[in-house]
Amino acid sequence: MSNISAPHFHNEEKSYEYVEARLWPQGAVCPHCGGMERVGKLKGKTTRAGLWKCYECRKPFTVKIGTIFEDSKVPMHKWLQAMYLIAGSKKGLSSNQLHRILGVTLKTAWFMSHRIREAMRDSGLEQFGGDGGIVQVDETFIGREVGREVKQSYHHKMKVLSLVDRNTKKARSFVIDGVNADAIGPILAENLNTETVLMTDEHPVYRYLSTVVRGGHKTVAHRTGEYVRGDLHTNTIEGYFSIFKRGMKGVYQHCQKKHLHRYLAEFDFRYSNRSALGIEDSERADLLLQGVIGKRLTYETTSARA
Repeated sequence: MSNISAPHFHNEEKSYEYVEARLWPQGAVCPHCGGMERVGKLKGKTTRAGLWKCYECRKPFTVKIGTIFEDSKVPMHKWLQAMYLIAGSKKGLSSNQLHRILGVTLKTAWFMSHRIREAMRDSGLEQFGGDGGIVQVDETFIGREVGREVKQSYHHKMKVLSLVDRNTKKARSFVIDGVNADAIGPILAENLNTETVLMTDEHPVYRYLSTVVRGGHKTVAHRTGEYVRGDLHTNTIEGYFSIFKRGMKGVYQHCQKKHLHRYLAEFDFRYSNRSALGIEDSERADLLLQGVIGKRLTYETTSARA
């Protein structure tokens, strides 16, 4: 039997039970008053799936409240299907494909995709490079910024800065406005442990930022054809960029700058929870489910013009 044949992917009641077991491991919690003692599940014949009532504040609630699912009319089992498919697609899954698979409108599929990417966003403040670990840092360029004149160099493109921790094998990426110390410096200061060993290419901006860490700064000279020197290289982060760009160009094809941070969150999440680290599709989808809390995203906010 395939993983997608599991009952929670097809039965609405089972899907709510599946989500509740993971978001409420200690039992149902009222999102209105925080009560747990006097709550009960409503089981009338005409009661919708997943409905509970708190007898402290007298209000009904479901596990959707306070999550990316809130106010969504899409059945919960279709949400779980979408999350499983996106979490398991190495280079992403287009809204057109999701709309065809789930049988929802393209507009709904697009909005679901963005809500799921929001759940993938790393909200933790854990710094990279603890205990003197090596962190590779590099920048890349993709697409085109609206209003920017096309030039031979990268100035008209959207700019991305990524960090990959070689010890934890995790990635964290940011949309930046420029490839300079003012744009990159604060990100490194906030996200790198002071004991980090910084590993980059020969871009001169990193020479000025090497004081952010005490572990040292090592470089490889790509311009002279040097890519590996012992264990010194930036191949790990280049591998991350190759997956990111293949997904953005081959699957998504176009992305506005105002949405790019969510696409980066998607690729960061899958990279940091990939099969090579022993995390398979079902486990990855469960980790994604843990990120739905407190990340409400409305259609008006998502689709608003920059």
